[in-house]
Amino acid sequence: MGKFWNYTNSSNKMSPHMLLISLLSSMVLEVWCQSDCSYQKLLKSLNLENASKVRPVRNWKNASIVNIDLTLYTIVDLDMSTQTATTFVWFYMAWTDEYISWNPGDFCGIKKLFVNSDYFWKPDLYIYEMTENDDNSPEIPYYILRNNGQIINAMPLRIISTCNLNIYKFPFDIQTCKLSFGSFMYTVSDIVMWPKSNSSVVNQNAKDVFASKDEWELQSVAVYNTTHKTMGLEYSQVIYSIYIKRVAVIYVLNLIIPACFLVFLDIASMFIHNYENRLDFKITVVLGFSVMLLILNALLPNSDSTPMLGTFCCICMAMMILSVIGTIATSYMTEKSTTNSQVPVWVKVLVLKHLARIILFKKDFAKEELVTPVTADNNDPENAKKSETNEDVSDQRRALENDSNVKKEVKLLKRILSEILRIHRKLILDMQQKDEQTEWSLVAQIVDRLVLILYLSIVTLVFIIMICVWTI
Repeated sequence: MGKFWNYTNSSNKMSPHMLLISLLSSMVLEVWCQSDCSYQKLLKSLNLENASKVRPVRNWKNASIVNIDLTLYTIVDLDMSTQTATTFVWFYMAWTDEYISWNPGDFCGIKKLFVNSDYFWKPDLYIYEMTENDDNSPEIPYYILRNNGQIINAMPLRIISTCNLNIYKFPFDIQTCKLSFGSFMYTVSDIVMWPKSNSSVVNQNAKDVFASKDEWELQSVAVYNTTHKTMGLEYSQVIYSIYIKRVAVIYVLNLIIPACFLVFLDIASMFIHNYENRLDFKITVVLGFSVMLLILNALLPNSDSTPMLGTFCCICMAMMILSVIGTIATSYMTEKSTTNSQVPVWVKVLVLKHLARIILFKKDFAKEELVTPVTADNNDPENAKKSETNEDVSDQRRALENDSNVKKEVKLLKRILSEILRIHRKLILDMQQKDEQTEWSLVAQIVDRLVLILYLSIVTLVFIIMICVWTI
Protein backbone atom coordinates (compact mmCIF):
# COMPACT_ATOMS: atom_id res chain seq x y z
CA MET A 1 0.00 0.00 0.00
CA GLY A 2 2.84 2.42 0.79
CA LYS A 3 4.42 1.78 -2.58
CA PHE A 4 1.09 2.34 -4.23
CA TRP A 5 0.54 5.74 -2.60
CA ASN A 6 4.06 6.80 -3.44
CA TYR A 7 3.48 5.79 -7.00
CA THR A 8 0.17 7.72 -7.21
CA ASN A 9 1.75 10.78 -5.70
CA SER A 10 4.52 10.76 -8.27
CA SER A 11 2.16 10.19 -11.23
CA ASN A 12 -0.45 12.94 -11.80
CA LYS A 13 -1.54 11.74 -15.21
CA MET A 14 -3.47 8.61 -13.94
CA SER A 15 -7.28 8.96 -14.06
CA PRO A 16 -9.50 8.42 -10.99
CA HIS A 17 -10.89 5.18 -12.47
CA MET A 18 -7.41 3.77 -12.88
CA LEU A 19 -6.53 4.78 -9.32
CA LEU A 20 -9.58 2.96 -7.95
CA ILE A 21 -8.84 -0.19 -9.95
CA SER A 22 -5.22 -0.24 -8.81
CA LEU A 23 -6.24 0.26 -5.18
CA LEU A 24 -8.73 -2.58 -5.27
CA SER A 25 -6.30 -4.95 -6.98
CA SER A 26 -3.53 -4.25 -4.42
CA MET A 27 -5.92 -4.82 -1.53
CA VAL A 28 -7.08 -8.16 -2.99
CA LEU A 29 -3.47 -9.21 -3.56
CA GLU A 30 -2.53 -8.37 0.04
CA VAL A 31 -5.51 -10.29 1.47
CA TRP A 32 -4.65 -13.30 -0.69
CA CYS A 33 -1.05 -13.25 0.51
CA GLN A 34 -2.05 -13.01 4.18
CA SER A 35 -4.42 -15.98 3.83
CA ASP A 36 -1.53 -18.46 3.11
CA CYS A 37 0.28 -18.72 6.52
CA SER A 38 1.18 -22.40 6.35
CA TYR A 39 4.47 -24.10 7.23
CA GLN A 40 4.40 -25.73 3.81
CA LYS A 41 4.83 -22.39 2.13
CA LEU A 42 7.87 -21.62 4.30
CA LEU A 43 9.28 -25.07 3.72
CA LYS A 44 8.93 -24.71 -0.06
CA SER A 45 10.59 -21.31 0.00
CA LEU A 46 13.54 -22.72 1.93
CA ASN A 47 13.93 -25.50 -0.64
CA LEU A 48 15.42 -27.90 1.95
CA GLU A 49 15.12 -30.92 -0.36
CA ASN A 50 18.03 -29.54 -2.37
CA ALA A 51 20.05 -28.43 0.66
CA SER A 52 23.68 -29.47 0.75
CA LYS A 53 24.73 -32.43 2.92
CA VAL A 54 28.16 -30.98 3.65
CA ARG A 55 29.15 -28.69 6.51
CA PRO A 56 27.04 -25.52 5.99
CA VAL A 57 29.60 -22.71 6.10
CA ARG A 58 30.28 -20.07 3.46
CA ASN A 59 34.01 -20.21 4.17
CA TRP A 60 35.39 -23.70 4.77
CA LYS A 61 38.10 -22.28 7.04
CA ASN A 62 35.47 -21.21 9.56
CA ALA A 63 34.73 -23.85 12.19
CA SER A 64 31.14 -24.74 13.02
CA ILE A 65 30.23 -24.02 16.65
CA VAL A 66 28.12 -26.78 18.20
CA ASN A 67 26.57 -25.97 21.58
CA ILE A 68 25.94 -28.92 23.91
CA ASP A 69 23.72 -29.04 26.97
CA LEU A 70 22.70 -31.93 29.19
CA THR A 71 20.37 -32.42 32.15
CA LEU A 72 20.81 -35.61 34.15
CA TYR A 73 17.44 -37.15 34.97
CA THR A 74 18.39 -40.40 36.71
CA ILE A 75 20.96 -43.17 37.09
CA VAL A 76 19.05 -46.20 35.84
CA ASP A 77 21.73 -48.72 36.81
CA LEU A 78 25.40 -48.96 37.73
CA ASP A 79 26.64 -52.48 37.15
CA MET A 80 29.48 -53.17 39.56
CA SER A 81 30.68 -56.35 37.84
CA THR A 82 31.00 -54.87 34.32
CA GLN A 83 31.61 -51.26 35.45
CA THR A 84 28.96 -49.84 33.14
CA ALA A 85 26.49 -47.05 33.94
CA THR A 86 23.05 -46.64 32.40
CA THR A 87 21.93 -43.02 32.59
CA PHE A 88 18.83 -41.22 31.36
CA VAL A 89 19.46 -37.61 30.28
CA TRP A 90 17.74 -34.74 28.51
CA PHE A 91 20.05 -33.77 25.68
CA TYR A 92 20.34 -30.48 23.78
CA MET A 93 22.52 -29.70 20.75
CA ALA A 94 22.45 -26.59 18.55
CA TRP A 95 24.43 -25.31 15.56
CA THR A 96 23.98 -22.77 12.74
CA ASP A 97 23.36 -23.45 9.06
CA GLU A 98 24.60 -20.38 7.20
CA TYR A 99 22.50 -21.23 4.13
CA ILE A 100 19.14 -21.33 5.91
CA SER A 101 17.36 -18.12 7.01
CA TRP A 102 14.15 -16.18 6.39
CA ASN A 103 12.35 -13.06 7.42
CA PRO A 104 9.48 -13.85 9.79
CA GLY A 105 7.53 -10.81 8.48
CA ASP A 106 7.29 -12.43 5.06
CA PHE A 107 5.72 -15.60 6.48
CA CYS A 108 3.10 -14.42 8.93
CA GLY A 109 5.60 -14.11 11.80
CA ILE A 110 6.86 -17.72 11.74
CA LYS A 111 10.17 -17.82 13.63
CA LYS A 112 10.74 -21.56 14.00
CA LEU A 113 9.89 -24.68 12.12
CA PHE A 114 9.84 -28.37 13.09
CA VAL A 115 11.40 -30.33 10.26
CA ASN A 116 12.65 -33.83 9.70
CA SER A 117 16.33 -34.49 10.26
CA ASP A 118 16.85 -35.65 6.67
CA TYR A 119 16.61 -32.12 5.26
CA PHE A 120 19.94 -30.69 6.39
CA TRP A 121 23.46 -31.44 7.57
CA LYS A 122 23.99 -32.69 11.15
CA PRO A 123 27.22 -33.02 13.16
CA ASP A 124 28.31 -36.59 13.81
CA LEU A 125 27.92 -36.56 17.57
CA TYR A 126 29.77 -39.37 19.33
CA ILE A 127 29.84 -40.37 23.02
CA TYR A 128 33.31 -41.69 23.70
CA GLU A 129 32.35 -43.75 26.79
CA MET A 130 29.38 -45.45 25.14
CA THR A 131 29.66 -49.25 25.09
CA GLU A 132 26.55 -50.21 23.13
CA ASN A 133 23.66 -48.67 21.27
CA ASP A 134 20.48 -48.55 23.27
CA ASP A 135 17.30 -49.36 21.38
CA ASN A 136 15.16 -48.21 24.31
CA SER A 137 15.92 -44.52 23.78
CA PRO A 138 12.92 -42.57 22.45
CA GLU A 139 13.36 -41.67 18.77
CA ILE A 140 12.40 -38.08 17.95
CA PRO A 141 13.19 -37.45 14.26
CA TYR A 142 12.22 -33.74 14.28
CA TYR A 143 14.58 -30.83 14.75
CA ILE A 144 13.82 -27.19 15.53
CA LEU A 145 14.81 -24.79 12.72
CA ARG A 146 14.90 -21.07 13.60
CA ASN A 147 14.73 -18.14 11.22
CA ASN A 148 18.38 -17.15 11.86
CA GLY A 149 19.59 -20.57 10.66
CA GLN A 150 20.01 -22.13 14.10
CA ILE A 151 19.17 -25.85 14.24
CA ILE A 152 18.30 -27.42 17.62
CA ASN A 153 18.20 -31.09 18.45
CA ALA A 154 16.51 -31.69 21.84
CA MET A 155 15.63 -35.20 22.92
CA PRO A 156 15.87 -37.70 25.82
CA LEU A 157 18.73 -40.21 25.70
CA ARG A 158 19.34 -43.48 27.46
CA ILE A 159 23.12 -43.93 27.52
CA ILE A 160 25.03 -47.10 28.42
CA SER A 161 28.63 -46.10 29.07
CA THR A 162 31.73 -47.19 30.92
CA CYS A 163 32.34 -45.91 34.43
CA ASN A 164 35.67 -46.65 36.09
CA LEU A 165 34.89 -47.46 39.72
CA ASN A 166 37.10 -46.73 42.69
CA ILE A 167 35.83 -49.06 45.41
CA TYR A 168 38.49 -48.43 48.07
CA LYS A 169 35.91 -46.85 50.43
CA PHE A 170 33.09 -49.27 49.55
CA PRO A 171 30.26 -48.98 50.57
CA PHE A 172 30.87 -45.31 51.53
CA ASP A 173 32.35 -44.49 48.13
CA ILE A 174 31.74 -41.61 45.71
CA GLN A 175 31.98 -42.54 42.03
CA THR A 176 32.71 -40.30 39.05
CA CYS A 177 31.16 -41.19 35.70
CA LYS A 178 32.07 -39.14 32.64
CA LEU A 179 30.19 -38.53 29.40
CA SER A 180 32.38 -37.06 26.63
CA PHE A 181 30.54 -35.59 23.63
CA GLY A 182 32.49 -34.90 20.49
CA SER A 183 32.80 -35.46 16.77
CA PHE A 184 34.27 -38.67 15.45
CA MET A 185 35.12 -37.41 11.93
CA TYR A 186 35.59 -33.64 12.15
CA THR A 187 38.68 -32.25 13.86
CA VAL A 188 38.81 -29.14 16.01
CA SER A 189 39.47 -27.01 12.91
CA ASP A 190 36.05 -28.05 11.53
CA ILE A 191 33.82 -28.43 14.60
CA VAL A 192 34.22 -26.85 18.03
CA MET A 193 32.08 -28.34 20.80
CA TRP A 194 31.04 -25.81 23.42
CA PRO A 195 28.88 -26.19 26.56
CA LYS A 196 25.71 -24.10 26.48
CA SER A 197 25.58 -23.75 30.30
CA ASN A 198 28.27 -23.60 32.96
CA SER A 199 28.77 -26.13 35.76
CA SER A 200 26.61 -24.31 38.33
CA VAL A 201 23.61 -24.16 35.99
CA VAL A 202 24.01 -27.77 34.89
CA ASN A 203 24.36 -28.90 38.51
CA GLN A 204 21.27 -27.00 39.63
CA ASN A 205 19.19 -28.28 36.69
CA ALA A 206 20.19 -31.86 37.46
CA LYS A 207 19.34 -31.55 41.16
CA ASP A 208 15.94 -30.04 40.32
CA VAL A 209 14.83 -32.99 38.19
CA PHE A 210 16.99 -35.89 39.41
CA ALA A 211 14.99 -38.99 40.26
CA SER A 212 16.84 -41.19 42.76
CA LYS A 213 17.06 -44.95 42.27
CA ASP A 214 17.59 -45.64 46.00
CA GLU A 215 21.13 -46.98 45.67
CA TRP A 216 22.80 -43.82 44.32
CA GLU A 217 22.54 -40.21 45.43
CA LEU A 218 23.54 -37.34 43.15
CA GLN A 219 26.34 -35.16 44.53
CA SER A 220 27.12 -32.78 41.66
CA VAL A 221 27.53 -32.43 37.90
CA ALA A 222 30.40 -30.50 36.33
CA VAL A 223 31.03 -29.59 32.68
CA TYR A 224 34.05 -28.40 30.75
CA ASN A 225 35.32 -28.45 27.17
CA THR A 226 38.68 -29.78 26.08
CA THR A 227 40.50 -31.23 23.10
CA HIS A 228 41.30 -34.88 22.68
CA LYS A 229 44.35 -35.83 20.66
CA THR A 230 44.52 -39.18 18.91
CA MET A 231 46.58 -40.39 15.95
CA GLY A 232 48.06 -36.90 15.58
CA LEU A 233 44.64 -35.22 15.25
CA GLU A 234 42.81 -33.06 17.77
CA TYR A 235 39.08 -33.32 18.38
CA SER A 236 36.93 -30.95 20.38
CA GLN A 237 34.98 -32.42 23.31
CA VAL A 238 32.49 -31.38 25.96
CA ILE A 239 32.83 -33.56 29.06
CA TYR A 240 30.20 -33.94 31.78
CA SER A 241 31.47 -35.35 35.08
CA ILE A 242 28.74 -36.92 37.22
CA TYR A 243 29.55 -37.42 40.91
CA ILE A 244 27.29 -39.89 42.70
CA LYS A 245 27.41 -41.28 46.23
CA ARG A 246 26.35 -44.78 47.18
CA VAL A 247 23.55 -45.16 49.71
CA ALA A 248 25.34 -47.42 52.20
CA VAL A 249 22.42 -48.39 54.46
CA ILE A 250 21.72 -51.64 52.60
CA TYR A 251 25.33 -52.78 52.76
CA VAL A 252 25.72 -51.77 56.41
CA LEU A 253 22.69 -53.85 57.39
CA ASN A 254 23.45 -56.83 55.16
CA LEU A 255 27.26 -57.02 55.27
CA ILE A 256 29.06 -54.88 57.83
CA ILE A 257 26.90 -55.50 60.91
CA PRO A 258 26.66 -59.31 60.37
CA ALA A 259 30.42 -59.46 59.78
CA CYS A 260 31.08 -57.59 63.03
CA PHE A 261 28.68 -59.89 64.89
CA LEU A 262 30.53 -62.95 63.62
CA VAL A 263 33.87 -61.47 64.67
CA PHE A 264 32.52 -60.71 68.15
CA LEU A 265 31.14 -64.25 68.45
CA ASP A 266 34.49 -65.71 67.47
CA ILE A 267 36.25 -63.56 70.06
CA ALA A 268 33.73 -64.56 72.73
CA SER A 269 34.28 -68.23 71.92
CA MET A 270 37.87 -67.86 73.17
CA PHE A 271 36.44 -67.94 76.71
CA ILE A 272 34.95 -71.44 76.27
CA HIS A 273 37.10 -73.68 78.47
CA ASN A 274 36.15 -76.94 76.76
CA TYR A 275 38.46 -76.92 73.77
CA GLU A 276 36.45 -79.47 71.77
CA ASN A 277 33.25 -77.43 72.05
CA ARG A 278 35.21 -74.27 71.28
CA LEU A 279 36.67 -75.82 68.13
CA ASP A 280 33.23 -76.87 66.85
CA PHE A 281 31.85 -73.40 67.49
CA LYS A 282 34.76 -71.68 65.77
CA ILE A 283 34.49 -73.85 62.65
CA THR A 284 30.80 -72.94 62.39
CA VAL A 285 31.63 -69.23 62.63
CA VAL A 286 34.36 -69.57 59.99
CA LEU A 287 31.92 -71.24 57.60
CA GLY A 288 29.39 -68.44 58.09
CA PHE A 289 32.06 -65.80 57.56
CA SER A 290 33.27 -67.50 54.37
CA VAL A 291 29.72 -67.29 52.97
CA MET A 292 29.76 -63.54 53.61
CA LEU A 293 33.08 -63.26 51.78
CA LEU A 294 31.53 -65.00 48.77
CA ILE A 295 28.64 -62.53 48.78
CA LEU A 296 31.06 -59.60 49.03
CA ASN A 297 33.17 -60.97 46.20
CA ALA A 298 30.10 -61.23 43.97
CA LEU A 299 29.24 -57.56 44.60
CA LEU A 300 32.66 -56.05 43.96
CA PRO A 301 34.07 -55.47 40.45
CA ASN A 302 37.53 -56.33 39.22
CA SER A 303 39.29 -53.13 40.18
CA ASP A 304 42.88 -52.05 40.76
CA SER A 305 41.96 -50.67 44.18
CA THR A 306 41.20 -53.22 46.88
CA PRO A 307 38.21 -52.21 49.04
CA MET A 308 38.93 -51.54 52.70
CA LEU A 309 35.98 -53.70 53.68
CA GLY A 310 37.45 -56.64 51.78
CA THR A 311 40.80 -56.14 53.51
CA PHE A 312 39.07 -56.04 56.90
CA CYS A 313 37.15 -59.25 56.16
CA CYS A 314 40.28 -61.04 54.95
CA ILE A 315 42.22 -60.04 58.08
CA CYS A 316 39.33 -61.17 60.29
CA MET A 317 39.19 -64.46 58.39
CA ALA A 318 42.95 -64.93 58.89
CA MET A 319 42.61 -64.24 62.60
CA MET A 320 39.75 -66.75 62.83
CA ILE A 321 41.95 -69.38 61.20
CA LEU A 322 44.77 -68.45 63.59
CA SER A 323 42.45 -68.85 66.57
CA VAL A 324 41.35 -72.25 65.26
CA ILE A 325 45.00 -73.30 65.00
CA GLY A 326 45.61 -71.96 68.51
CA THR A 327 42.64 -73.95 69.82
CA ILE A 328 44.00 -77.10 68.20
CA ALA A 329 47.43 -76.44 69.76
CA THR A 330 46.00 -75.84 73.25
CA SER A 331 43.84 -78.94 72.93
CA TYR A 332 46.91 -80.96 72.01
CA MET A 333 48.86 -79.56 74.97
CA THR A 334 46.00 -80.35 77.33
CA GLU A 335 45.94 -83.90 76.05
CA LYS A 336 49.70 -84.18 76.51
CA SER A 337 49.25 -83.27 80.16
CA THR A 338 47.33 -86.52 80.74
CA THR A 339 50.30 -88.60 79.57
CA ASN A 340 53.67 -89.00 81.14
CA SER A 341 55.46 -86.94 78.50
CA GLN A 342 57.84 -84.31 79.70
CA VAL A 343 57.74 -80.67 78.58
CA PRO A 344 60.75 -79.93 76.35
CA VAL A 345 63.34 -77.65 77.82
CA TRP A 346 63.07 -75.08 75.01
CA VAL A 347 59.31 -74.86 75.57
CA LYS A 348 59.89 -74.21 79.25
CA VAL A 349 62.41 -71.50 78.53
CA LEU A 350 60.48 -69.85 75.68
CA VAL A 351 56.92 -70.09 76.97
CA LEU A 352 57.01 -70.46 80.75
CA LYS A 353 59.90 -68.12 81.35
CA HIS A 354 59.85 -65.40 78.64
CA LEU A 355 56.41 -65.44 76.97
CA ALA A 356 54.56 -65.62 80.29
CA ARG A 357 56.44 -62.54 81.44
CA ILE A 358 55.62 -60.63 78.21
CA ILE A 359 51.86 -61.23 78.38
CA LEU A 360 51.87 -60.68 82.19
CA PHE A 361 50.74 -64.22 82.96
CA LYS A 362 50.91 -64.98 86.70
CA LYS A 363 52.07 -68.53 87.55
CA ASP A 364 50.45 -70.16 90.59
CA PHE A 365 52.94 -72.99 91.03
CA ALA A 366 56.09 -73.38 93.12
CA LYS A 367 59.45 -72.46 91.72
CA GLU A 368 61.21 -75.32 90.08
CA GLU A 369 64.37 -75.98 88.18
CA LEU A 370 63.79 -75.86 84.40
CA VAL A 371 66.98 -77.54 83.24
CA THR A 372 68.13 -80.46 85.40
CA PRO A 373 65.70 -83.31 86.06
CA VAL A 374 65.79 -85.50 89.16
CA THR A 375 68.54 -88.06 88.79
CA ALA A 376 70.06 -90.59 91.15
CA ASP A 377 73.73 -89.97 91.99
CA ASN A 378 76.00 -90.05 95.00
CA ASN A 379 74.85 -86.65 96.19
CA ASP A 380 71.19 -87.70 96.13
CA PRO A 381 69.57 -87.50 99.60
CA GLU A 382 68.03 -90.90 99.05
CA ASN A 383 71.41 -92.49 98.43
CA ALA A 384 72.84 -90.66 101.43
CA LYS A 385 70.03 -91.98 103.57
CA LYS A 386 70.67 -95.44 102.18
CA SER A 387 74.37 -95.27 103.06
CA GLU A 388 73.66 -93.97 106.55
CA THR A 389 71.09 -96.69 107.08
CA ASN A 390 73.52 -99.34 105.87
CA GLU A 391 76.18 -98.06 108.30
CA ASP A 392 73.73 -98.17 111.19
CA VAL A 393 72.65 -101.66 110.22
CA SER A 394 76.24 -102.85 110.01
CA ASP A 395 76.98 -101.43 113.50
CA GLN A 396 73.91 -103.10 114.91
CA ARG A 397 74.81 -106.27 113.15
CA ARG A 398 78.26 -106.28 114.74
CA ALA A 399 76.80 -105.38 118.10
CA LEU A 400 74.09 -108.01 118.08
CA GLU A 401 75.56 -110.73 115.93
CA ASN A 402 75.72 -113.13 118.79
CA ASP A 403 72.10 -112.73 119.64
CA SER A 404 69.67 -114.74 117.51
CA ASN A 405 66.65 -112.70 118.50
CA VAL A 406 68.34 -109.58 117.40
CA LYS A 407 68.94 -111.10 113.96
CA LYS A 408 65.24 -111.57 113.44
CA GLU A 409 64.59 -107.96 114.39
CA VAL A 410 67.28 -106.79 111.95
CA LYS A 411 65.66 -108.70 109.13
CA LEU A 412 62.30 -107.17 109.97
CA LEU A 413 63.81 -103.69 110.11
CA LYS A 414 65.48 -104.21 106.72
CA ARG A 415 62.17 -105.23 105.23
CA ILE A 416 60.40 -102.19 106.69
CA LEU A 417 63.18 -99.90 105.53
CA SER A 418 63.01 -101.19 101.95
CA GLU A 419 59.23 -100.63 101.87
CA ILE A 420 59.69 -97.10 103.14
CA LEU A 421 62.30 -96.39 100.46
CA ARG A 422 60.00 -97.79 97.74
CA ILE A 423 57.11 -95.62 98.91
CA HIS A 424 59.44 -92.63 98.96
CA ARG A 425 60.53 -93.20 95.37
CA LYS A 426 56.92 -93.59 94.25
CA LEU A 427 55.93 -90.32 95.87
CA ILE A 428 58.79 -88.54 94.12
CA LEU A 429 57.72 -89.95 90.72
CA ASP A 430 54.09 -88.96 91.34
CA MET A 431 55.15 -85.43 92.21
CA GLN A 432 57.26 -85.23 89.06
CA GLN A 433 54.33 -86.39 86.90
CA LYS A 434 52.02 -83.88 88.58
CA ASP A 435 54.51 -81.11 87.94
CA GLU A 436 54.74 -82.11 84.27
CA GLN A 437 50.94 -82.08 83.93
CA THR A 438 50.84 -78.64 85.53
CA GLU A 439 53.52 -77.38 83.13
CA TRP A 440 51.62 -78.60 80.03
CA SER A 441 48.44 -76.95 81.31
CA LEU A 442 50.28 -73.70 81.91
CA VAL A 443 51.82 -73.79 78.45
CA ALA A 444 48.33 -74.30 76.97
CA GLN A 445 46.93 -71.38 78.96
CA ILE A 446 49.76 -69.07 77.94
CA VAL A 447 49.37 -69.93 74.23
CA ASP A 448 45.60 -69.48 74.46
CA ARG A 449 45.98 -66.06 76.06
CA LEU A 450 48.59 -65.05 73.47
CA VAL A 451 46.20 -65.90 70.62
CA LEU A 452 43.41 -63.92 72.29
CA ILE A 453 45.63 -60.85 72.76
CA LEU A 454 46.81 -60.98 69.14
CA TYR A 455 43.24 -61.44 67.92
CA LEU A 456 41.89 -58.46 69.85
CA SER A 457 44.83 -56.20 69.01
CA ILE A 458 44.87 -56.81 65.26
CA VAL A 459 41.09 -56.70 64.78
CA THR A 460 40.78 -53.51 66.85
CA LEU A 461 43.60 -51.82 64.94
CA VAL A 462 42.15 -52.71 61.53
CA PHE A 463 38.69 -51.63 62.63
CA ILE A 464 39.99 -48.21 63.74
CA ILE A 465 41.87 -47.78 60.44
CA MET A 466 38.75 -48.72 58.48
CA ILE A 467 36.60 -46.17 60.33
CA CYS A 468 39.22 -43.47 59.75
CA VAL A 469 39.34 -44.26 56.01
CA TRP A 470 35.55 -44.18 55.70
CA THR A 471 35.14 -40.91 57.57
CA ILE A 472 37.89 -38.95 55.78
